Amino acid sequence: MIQFVGNPKLLDCCETTNNIWPVVEYCKTKKVIAVDTETTGLSHTSSDMIMLQIGDKDRQFVIDTRYVDVKPLRIILEDSNILKILHNVKFDYKFLMKHNIRLNNVWDTMLTSQVIHCGKDMRHSLNSVLSRELEIEMDKTVRLNFLLKGSDEFTESEIIYGAKDVEHLVQLYEKQLTKAQSLDVLPTVQLENNAALAYADIEYNGIALDVKGWNKLTDKATRKVKSMELVLDAYIESNAALNKFVSSYIQGDLFISTEEIRKVNVKWSSPKQVLDVFKTYGLKVEDVNGKNLHVYSKDPFVKTYIKYKEQAKLSTSYGTKFLDNVDDDGRIRTSFKQILNTGRVASGKPNMQQIPADNDYRNCFISGLPGWVFVSGDYSSQELCIIATGSKDPVWIKALEEGKDLHSVCADLVYGREWYEAAEENCAYFVGDAKQKCNCKEHKRLRTNVKSINFGLAYGMGPHKLADTLLISIKEAERLIQKYFTAFPAIKNFLESLGNYGKHNGYIKTYAPYRRIRWFEEWKGINTDKAMLGKIERASKNTPIQGSGADMCKSALVIVRDYIHDNKLPVKLVMTVHDQIDTIVHESYKDEWCTKLQELMEQSTLDIIPSGLLKAETEISTVWKK
Repeated sequence: MIQFVGNPKLLDCCETTNNIWPVVEYCKTKKVIAVDTETTGLSHTSSDMIMLQIGDKDRQFVIDTRYVDVKPLRIILEDSNILKILHNVKFDYKFLMKHNIRLNNVWDTMLTSQVIHCGKDMRHSLNSVLSRELEIEMDKTVRLNFLLKGSDEFTESEIIYGAKDVEHLVQLYEKQLTKAQSLDVLPTVQLENNAALAYADIEYNGIALDVKGWNKLTDKATRKVKSMELVLDAYIESNAALNKFVSSYIQGDLFISTEEIRKVNVKWSSPKQVLDVFKTYGLKVEDVNGKNLHVYSKDPFVKTYIKYKEQAKLSTSYGTKFLDNVDDDGRIRTSFKQILNTGRVASGKPNMQQIPADNDYRNCFISGLPGWVFVSGDYSSQELCIIATGSKDPVWIKALEEGKDLHSVCADLVYGREWYEAAEENCAYFVGDAKQKCNCKEHKRLRTNVKSINFGLAYGMGPHKLADTLLISIKEAERLIQKYFTAFPAIKNFLESLGNYGKHNGYIKTYAPYRRIRWFEEWKGINTDKAMLGKIERASKNTPIQGSGADMCKSALVIVRDYIHDNKLPVKLVMTVHDQIDTIVHESYKDEWCTKLQELMEQSTLDIIPSGLLKAETEISTVWKK
């Protein structure tokens, strides 16, 4: 049964009223209701909600929010005892926040579908999920009508369309609940649903940008690019083998001296032209990607070009075009893709996870509110603690518990006498039983080698990747990995057990209690292609480590969001990048919040690492920092 709440009028499809209170009274009696919105656009900053639909399978209310105040529904939407079913909750929630409504206790049918089918190549739009799960097809062309609605009255087809969304959402929830329970992924579903509200808060709040400071960096980067082009030109001009890239005749000009005219006929931003240069130079490469050029990176010419590419990327990706992302209020709002195959998060438009780690760029992001500062927290050696917990390696656990430098401790065991003999006078590692990072030249090299393996474990790194990273031969990389696993058999057994599990079962899971699942769609049991089995093995080693890290970061966001609201704190969530959570806070509360944020982040790790091994670090700053 449909009821339209708006300007009273005669409709064949439903009853009509302008009174919202019967909606409130009906929903009060329900444990589960569905919620949906229709808006004039996709951005909450420049568009408005014009329709709110709420109800269940028996009764659906379609509310014209242009004429009816929806604030009375706060008592329903903010009731933690009523489960609200939505599809892509972040979108609807940001429009509800404009009406001062804070959602909680939600079930997002889009995210749930992504959790259940993680790793499979599937679409998760409402139409796709309804078709797949309930064999229901919806005509989504009606939705386009809302984008141009203005003040026009809703048609009967539009009202029915809105009501059907609500009716189908409840049916979909019931189907998904059964499936999530059978796969034992209900804890992951609940985690993702709760985390979505935190990500929505971040997208809604945004992060302010110092445009003047950004423009200065852009100008600086542009000047550096031009300067480096001149250096690359000089390499061409000074090398006889590259003469074909130098003009033999230069057209003069009345107003430009011949010294100012470029003689080299190479566009350094063109991969095709640069490839021609390097092949003529004698390099055996098929393209100029960093991976292929990396083996030649000690050559000054190649090294300069690699640096040029890095600088050119800064100049283009983070130049004036980046300012197109700034909203009218001076804030940038990224959009989070919440579930990748590993459970980690990606962001886009713009991608805030790829902002250069150089604090010159990070520091251009500011609180944007007078008297407010940043308080940021991140986990210390998160992935290493996850590996230590999973493998139960005694050396790793002891080093992390005692605050020793794990990479140096590992290098000591891997290299043995070579490590001992490489120590210089007053080596910090050998001061008492400190085992701290030192400045010994040879220790730095050995430590870097082992550090690459330590962190590479979290990405399923093999000999080929290690060889590329350390600029050594594959045989050397194989020997180093063999020495490493000889020193740490528990880690070897742990990773092999993960790899074998994925190969034998066609899926892998993260640590308890979430047990996030990742399916390997290409797996065909004993008939799986050997090369594909290798990919599955690497992913099976990688996913439980990265995915468990993602689980605890999302748990932290949920805990932090709830604590801020429950205690009515002058704190806002404004960003998260991998294992870092960034907030802005009124400076009168900054010290207390710095301590509390650390406590909350460490609390979030205990479900996965109950030993308390993983610690968080927090910092107060006037700008965003790495």
